[in-house]
Amino acid sequence: MEQPTPSEKGKAAQANNTFNSALSDATHREIIEQSEVGMFVLVKDRFVFINSSLARLLECDTPDVLLGTLVWELARPEDQVRLKAGLMKAREDESVTGDLEFRFRKKDQTEICLKMVFFESVQKGALLGNVIDITDHQAIIKRLQESRQQFHDVLEEVEDGIMELSLTGRMTWCNTAVARIFRYSREELIGLDYRFYMDEDTARRVYQAYNRVYKTGKPNKAFTYEITGKDGIKRIIENSITPKKSSEQVLVGFRSVVREVTVRIKAEEELSRQRSRLSAIFSSVKDGIITVDNDMRIIEANGAAGTICGIAVGQIEGQSFLNCASHCSKSCQDVLLETVKWKTSVNEYHIECNHQFRPGQEVILNSSLLVDQNRDHSGAVLLIRDVTRLLLLERELKDKYRFHALVGKSKKMQNIYKLLEDLSDIDTTVLITGESGTGKGLAAKALHYNGNRAFAPFITVSCSALPENLLESELFGHVKGAFTGAIKDKQGRFQVADGGVILLDEIGDVSPLIQLKLLRVLQEKEFERVGDSQPIKADVRVIACTNVNLEEKIRKGEFREDLYYRLKVMEIKIPPLRERLDDIPLLVDHFCRLFSKNFKKEIEGVTGDVYMRFMNYDWPGNIRELEHAIEHAFVLCRNNSIGLEHIPLELRESVNVKRVKSEKTPAAEKKEILSVLQKTDWNKAKAARILNIDRSTLYRKIRLYQLPLEANKV
Repeated sequence: MEQPTPSEKGKAAQANNTFNSALSDATHREIIEQSEVGMFVLVKDRFVFINSSLARLLECDTPDVLLGTLVWELARPEDQVRLKAGLMKAREDESVTGDLEFRFRKKDQTEICLKMVFFESVQKGALLGNVIDITDHQAIIKRLQESRQQFHDVLEEVEDGIMELSLTGRMTWCNTAVARIFRYSREELIGLDYRFYMDEDTARRVYQAYNRVYKTGKPNKAFTYEITGKDGIKRIIENSITPKKSSEQVLVGFRSVVREVTVRIKAEEELSRQRSRLSAIFSSVKDGIITVDNDMRIIEANGAAGTICGIAVGQIEGQSFLNCASHCSKSCQDVLLETVKWKTSVNEYHIECNHQFRPGQEVILNSSLLVDQNRDHSGAVLLIRDVTRLLLLERELKDKYRFHALVGKSKKMQNIYKLLEDLSDIDTTVLITGESGTGKGLAAKALHYNGNRAFAPFITVSCSALPENLLESELFGHVKGAFTGAIKDKQGRFQVADGGVILLDEIGDVSPLIQLKLLRVLQEKEFERVGDSQPIKADVRVIACTNVNLEEKIRKGEFREDLYYRLKVMEIKIPPLRERLDDIPLLVDHFCRLFSKNFKKEIEGVTGDVYMRFMNYDWPGNIRELEHAIEHAFVLCRNNSIGLEHIPLELRESVNVKRVKSEKTPAAEKKEILSVLQKTDWNKAKAARILNIDRSTLYRKIRLYQLPLEANKV
């Protein structure tokens, strides 16, 4: 700091005396001296008066030390030019009041910020003012500026758009994200009306949202709508609106936080569609589906699971799967536990439920792991397929109720198979005729179980087994008191068979009264119970069987002609076994397999001698007689093939087979071998047994007569 010269000090002292004398008549001097604020008087930029407080602030021992010192010399060099300019302006205009800031370096080399404030000119050329330490104030201002800059940076860097709108809906400020979302520049958006970038319907909804905030003063959260950007592409935004108020809590506009949610909304819509489709599939699928978490708590179950397991689906969600089933063997719990515990799938596991209310139920179980979006195991899903009815049908159809239950490859039987196939899905009445034991009942069942009523009842009524009054009650039912012994109402077979098929076996033996009632059922599709006048509708397909000649009975007046033609819409004639001897080898094999299971015997078939008896027998009892003959042989046979000694006596004595091979011509022998091969479907072992020769001999004769070794090479 430049020290004042003696001459300058003398002038300062003179000026100080002049100032003191100017204050001597005033009451302010004592106040100024005792003030805790540093006060001064400047004349030509030099101190001519300093109170004690200012001396302490400037680290001077006495106020006199600074008298005559140029004030700007107290400042840092970089602040001196600005301070000089301020002092010059204050001297030129004595009426000007103001302040100047500068930095002062203390003795310990720390810097403080000082503010010099000018109040007035006490006399011409003299300035009165004070100096205060504003170091802390400046630090606060600096921190506020830094915070403001950080806040500004955050607003600019945040992904969400932030904008302010006036009460008229014009944008007054926005951050960079708003410009990015709307595809306009910030300059273009400022002053733009909100209706500019949306259609009328959307603008109406947006107005209502802002208006609610205006009226209630409460924010409106997460309001979504569609806008059109400058690029012409429609986008969906989510807008959260809050009121903007002045310091006096007066509403002056709105502040909105917006974000583009186009991808999210479309994903949610697609997810909703997928969920709806899955929910529809989940609820409509016939298999039971149960999902559990890793603690075996049920997440969800469909209606089919409730039906199969006998549980209330709506009441088990969140409960432990281990506590839900109480009326079964709980075998499915072991399957699901294995999947959850060992993280392994279980496929096609067949169990019997032993369900208290669903006896005989069998199911197939499949379980697999549930995996979340992070590929972590979150539980398991159990698929339950009820195969009870399927297994029953498979067993029945496999054993009896398929077309192939009518065993045979003859042309007549193939024609019957085709006719049965054609009639399966047609509800027309069918009359099945044929001798006793030919399989008329099997044909009727095959017709039913291959048709569209396969899962409906199949009711058989033996018309020849009951007298007229009992047959009427059996067919149509009766009400209590209809006749002696009718102690309660009873459903008739037609009512029981509703929706299904009724087989009227031996229809030719019914009385004229029953014929008349049956005619009404066939014509009007309704009947009356015995003792009741109320008609009952009958949705029943009628199949009739008989082993008598109905046309002959019509001529004798024993059977109604109109009923005959009602029954004979389609007629299936089952041929007797003597007309289809070619089927005997297949029938023998069929019954051998059947009785091998029943008797637990390993019998492969019959010997050649037995085949010869079978092929030359007239079979008055048809297939039923053949079946009983094989069963008779199974009881007696202890070998692996049935011989003559095992078959019934009437079959052994029916023919006297003469083996005069020397009398056969080569042409006759060739014809016989070819015929037997065709009947046995080229099964060499069976053909050899029928011909009563060794297989090696048969092969030699096949080569000798140049016969084909396989059927498809004939």
